[in-house]
Amino acid sequence: MSSLRTVRAARAGLAALLALSGAAIAAPATAATATSFGTAHHYGNPANFSGNSTWGGYVAQGRNFTSISGSWTMPQVQCNTTNDLFAPWVGIDGYGSQTVEQTGVQVDCSSGSPVYSGWYEMYPAGPVYFSNPVSAGDNFTASVVSASRGSYTLKLTDNTQGWTKTTTKRLNGQNVSAEAVIESPSQSYPSWDSLSFSNIKVNGQVFDNYSPESMDSGPYTETALQNGAFSIIPG
Repeated sequence: MSSLRTVRAARAGLAALLALSGAAIAAPATAATATSFGTAHHYGNPANFSGNSTWGGYVAQGRNFTSISGSWTMPQVQCNTTNDLFAPWVGIDGYGSQTVEQTGVQVDCSSGSPVYSGWYEMYPAGPVYFSNPVSAGDNFTASVVSASRGSYTLKLTDNTQGWTKTTTKRLNGQNVSAEAVIESPSQSYPSWDSLSFSNIKVNGQVFDNYSPESMDSGPYTETALQNGAFSIIPG
């Protein structure tokens, strides 16, 4: 559930995941077709992010990122096309590395109406969806924690509906970035008024301390980061 990629690469990645979804990933009936939200894209010059990235939000670069956590509230979404697809998420890696360890909430418009579902992904493996109920207006807290020997614990809590999913997996991640972002693998976003992240912490410290870089994605931009909080709004 990472940044710039060409249309050719995007289509190839989506096609591969669609092929895998039937055999390897049993998405719940209410969830969308398996789609990668962290396809280890590589960013170019940060000055060229605006309007061209599949990520929107903030990414910190460095070394030894061992944890990220934060909260957000899912907005009421209006589908514009059946290709609309996006997710807010928090994660480690994906910027300057070939893996992404991430968890968040997807909104899929392929049915013509927004369908919400929680998920985690340990890219390059495909996403795994949760069958727990998700609705517009639900408040979420998510975290990714890296432990020794490539162990990652991913936790997603729906504070509104009262469920939590915790997953521990192993992956040879490099822990070189940490991010709180939105992403549209289809490069087609539905419409909403505002989506706010809050209490974003990295390695137990406020996100601001790591001087994360901002980026726009599709029609959305981000407000200034202040004490681990920012909003995604129409540009």
